[in-house]
Amino acid sequence: MELGDEQLLRYSRQILLPQLDVQGQERLLQASVLIFGLGGLGSPVSLYLAAAGVGRLILVDPDTVDLSNLQRQIVHSEATVGILKVLSAQERLQAINSSIQIEIHPQAFAGRELVELVQTADLVIDCTDNLSTRLAINAACVEANKPLISAAAIRFEGQIAVFQAGPVSPCYQCFYGKVAGLPQTCTTNGVLGPVLGVLGSMQAIEAIKFLTQLGDSLLGRVLLFDALSMEWTAIRVPKRADCPICSKPGQAQ
Repeated sequence: MELGDEQLLRYSRQILLPQLDVQGQERLLQASVLIFGLGGLGSPVSLYLAAAGVGRLILVDPDTVDLSNLQRQIVHSEATVGILKVLSAQERLQAINSSIQIEIHPQAFAGRELVELVQTADLVIDCTDNLSTRLAINAACVEANKPLISAAAIRFEGQIAVFQAGPVSPCYQCFYGKVAGLPQTCTTNGVLGPVLGVLGSMQAIEAIKFLTQLGDSLLGRVLLFDALSMEWTAIRVPKRADCPICSKPGQAQ
């Protein structure tokens, strides 16, 4: 596809980056990204990907906007309290970039329907806040052979990783089986809003890098963030030979 004058102006600050250039912008405009969760992580992810010109965003979240969300879920506003989060986010994102396609799903997905939805995207971003949903999304990504960018945050801490199960690369289940997850949810433990902003922005960076084939991804690595000490720690996650998801016969081998 050939960029028009308006697109060249809109995305000029990205196109000026020699590693991205016009070709990278074209890849973004042709890309499809599936975002699960329009909360504290999904807010910065969706805002930055819409602004960057990702051509199709698929938003999934069954919840409605609550007043307690506004401390961290910056895609929403007081005017959208009580409205479905996907509708609230769609309105904001289209106001930022009316030229992209935004597909919304105000319901949860499971089983075969989840796998089929994952298959429609180039990339999946997990911005959900509970373990069972994270594991289900991971399993669907493994079955559909789609890359997964996952992040989580609680209190003053967070983590981000990229998974695409293969002969030597792990899936999220491999990681969870080795390292204990972050404790429960921010509903009971609290969270500092900007911590989610940092991790969500990192997810957006990894998404743009993947879609434009730039740099080195976090594939096989997890970054742990501690806002109180302002320190990042990187750990490598090995593929588990006994993983029930990605080491099953016929799964990402």
